[in-house]
Amino acid sequence: MIVRTLTLDLTGFLCPIPVHETRRAIEESESGDVIVVLSDDPESLHDIPALCARKHYSCGVETLENRIFRFRVEKD
Repeated sequence: MIVRTLTLDLTGFLCPIPVHETRRAIEESESGDVIVVLSDDPESLHDIPALCARKHYSCGVETLENRIFRFRVEKD
């Protein structure tokens, strides 16, 4: 199995764009793929983990400099 890492830089985009683009990337990815999402929209702190919980995917988040959030979504 080939595992890919896809990075989505969604800084500057407001809700609902970050969660919609994350959902699209999840739907287009394969099992085992990792999706890294960068966002500065505070709503994404709720929306992206909630999306992952509904889909049963793991999701980690960390805050980087300049209030940019980095999400790591793993599609099982």
